[in-house]
Amino acid sequence: MNKLIEAWSVNAEVQWVIFIILCILVGSSLAWNVWNFLKPGKLVKELLVRTRSWWIMCACFVATTLAHPVVTVIGLAFLSYALLREMYPLLKLDQRERNVALLCYAVIPVQYALAYLGMTTLFLAFIPVFMFVAIPFMLVVRGETKGIVRSISLMPYSLVAWVYGMSHLAMLFNLPELPGFTAGPQGLLLYFIFLVGINDVLQFAWGKIIGQRAVLPNVSPNKTWEGLVGGVLSVTLIAVALRFLTPLEAWEAALTGFCVAVAGFMGDAIASGIKRDLGIKNSGNAIPGHGGYLDRLDGFATAAAPFFHLIYFFGVTAAG
Repeated sequence: MNKLIEAWSVNAEVQWVIFIILCILVGSSLAWNVWNFLKPGKLVKELLVRTRSWWIMCACFVATTLAHPVVTVIGLAFLSYALLREMYPLLKLDQRERNVALLCYAVIPVQYALAYLGMTTLFLAFIPVFMFVAIPFMLVVRGETKGIVRSISLMPYSLVAWVYGMSHLAMLFNLPELPGFTAGPQGLLLYFIFLVGINDVLQFAWGKIIGQRAVLPNVSPNKTWEGLVGGVLSVTLIAVALRFLTPLEAWEAALTGFCVAVAGFMGDAIASGIKRDLGIKNSGNAIPGHGGYLDRLDGFATAAAPFFHLIYFFGVTAAG
């Protein structure tokens, strides 16, 4: 409990990454504005809107990451809440499901508290074990079975996808101290945020530049093999270059970057499938140029758990 009141500081490694992010944003803004001045068009206007949103998102992510760990965890919990709050209305829940949705919202602070306080066993079991039983029971206890299969599939999945996965980032604050590793949980969190964010940008960019063959033409025809491969390889190299934020060796960072990039793509593809089934292009309009929270955070939600477990395995288990 002492960490609830302990001081925090920003180390040199984190400062360097913040400087890199700032340079990327400044460079992108200048490039798109020059392009728009010389040759205006729909694509460059879209890039300008997206970049302005990235300025705001990066400021929020960096500020939350550099805040006291309690503030950081609260910020992560808010993102899980925002994902559920955005998606539930789109799914047109019936009254029974809306009642259970209230329980799902209540699960969020409990799950993140378990993560932050280091109650690992309860953290790992709370949603996929206890809630996986409690939620179906709440749905059937009223004796109404019509549509029960849909409800049992939908409600627990929403918790696993958008709360359980994301909450693994809060577990980063419970990793033991490792010799020679000075970036700490702040560095690891910033490392993850940067990799997932740049993965989306690079897959989009590679797809626009050389994309020809669609990966999932019936789900998301704009996602191409060239964009996927180019993005994954680029993120793998970036993960190695920024491994000073982690306790990882070069090959471990490469594997982590590869897995984060692939998991991010999988989350994006799953979200695209959900939106196509619902007949919508974007999950919302909270983020100009990007859509809603799900449109921006789908990759974060699916990549968070693999990232944590890879860091734990390579940084803690293998090192021990």
